Amino acid sequence: MSSLSSRNDWESYANRLEIRGQAFIDGEYVNAVSGETFPCLSPIDGRLLADVASCDTDDANNAVASARQVFEDGAWSQLPPAERKKVVIRFAELIEENRDELALLETLDMGKPIRYAKAVDVYGAARAIRWSGEAVDKIYDEVAPTPHNEIGMITREPIGVVAAIVPWNFPMLMACWKLGPALASGNSVILKPSEKSPLTALRLGQLALDAGMPKGVLNVLPGFGHTVGKALALHMDVDTLVFTGSTRIAKQLMIYAGESNMKRVWLEAGGKSPNIVFADAPDLDAAAESAASAIAFNQGEVCTAGSRLLVEASIKDVFVEKVVAALKGWQPGHPLDPDTQVGAMVDQQQLNTVLSYIGKGTDAGANLVCGGTRVMEASGGLFVEPTVFDNVNNDMSIAREEIFGPVLSVITFDTPEQAIAIANDTDYGLASAVWTSDISKAHKTAKALRTGMVWINHYDGGDMTAPFGGYKQSGNGRDKSLHAFEKYTEVKATWIAL
Repeated sequence: MSSLSSRNDWESYANRLEIRGQAFIDGEYVNAVSGETFPCLSPIDGRLLADVASCDTDDANNAVASARQVFEDGAWSQLPPAERKKVVIRFAELIEENRDELALLETLDMGKPIRYAKAVDVYGAARAIRWSGEAVDKIYDEVAPTPHNEIGMITREPIGVVAAIVPWNFPMLMACWKLGPALASGNSVILKPSEKSPLTALRLGQLALDAGMPKGVLNVLPGFGHTVGKALALHMDVDTLVFTGSTRIAKQLMIYAGESNMKRVWLEAGGKSPNIVFADAPDLDAAAESAASAIAFNQGEVCTAGSRLLVEASIKDVFVEKVVAALKGWQPGHPLDPDTQVGAMVDQQQLNTVLSYIGKGTDAGANLVCGGTRVMEASGGLFVEPTVFDNVNNDMSIAREEIFGPVLSVITFDTPEQAIAIANDTDYGLASAVWTSDISKAHKTAKALRTGMVWINHYDGGDMTAPFGGYKQSGNGRDKSLHAFEKYTEVKATWIAL
């Protein structure tokens, strides 16, 4: 049971916390070959957390060589699934045992409230690792329906060396969604965290080693996308590249894969998710509370954020009032205060991006209902109020482009057909929600929506048993569920004449 129950407790812990900024290669913390570092600053107050190794091509080569050697040696890749399972589950246990340290690193590094860093990120990461570990010895291969004198076997094998590039908004959770099935399947993994939030990934490298994974099975390379990220994407000895991040970078990674060894590429990219509220929603108050959390949670830095609120015209004014009232409980506060709901934007660049989009919304003629300003500036932190624009049309940039901040666009519709047309009129197709008491309308709308996930009468549902991913320019990747294992294995057909 944690004794950290107040902001003072967490600040005291932060002052004595030892933070490692070196890369983790072949079971050791090492400097970048170049010796270069970059400053890791906290968005809470601008403090320097660590000088982090700025990895590049030489470091990628070293990590890939380590990962390839251990894969070929078979110390992990050829271990029986039941044995790998034990180690992967121990990895999950160590994440839980170090929950306070990991939560604090996540909050200091990324700016999210400590309450969610611990309850959502840490425990979600441990659940993801444990679930994959528990699943790996329960996935069966197949036998083809063959003649009596032949046997056809369809088997799955670990694909080899996996490069996982993960985003800055849920650094540990997104990493573990990929590490779980990749490691449990027997692969070696090189984890490249965002330069905006690398600290928990670097700690995970040591925890994996402590859990019993051989050296080289998990390597962690901090650095920039255009340096070490590009080096991994172009590397001829990386077999699979998995990525969560922006659509722009996802497209570039596909090009790099084609220019190199045609490595498998699985991409989970952006979103502009529609949250559709019909007049017959079963509980408008609950829908409004959900709409508020769907845009304000994690400071709106969520790929599935319900950033387009589509409301039936007959209830629009009443419903927007309810959403604005609900957002009063989602105001920024100090992230180390356990009562805080909304923390800091990840860095100055992202704060500027969000404020720029707020300006674009006003310039385009949308009605700024609430929020729209930077707050708590005297703290040295990067905080912005949750913001609501009404009278938005779907052609405005605030309705079409992923802002990755707490900016909500309210769009009105009159009929289900119109709602569906607006919802689908986007480059993205990650997630959507539908609020209605009519079961037929719910099913028909869900079927018509071109998104990988649809939530009915709630927002952001699901667990490890259901896949996470989208359509269109939201990418082709699927994290979570047994489907995730398909990304990290090769299918082999073996035909035997008896």
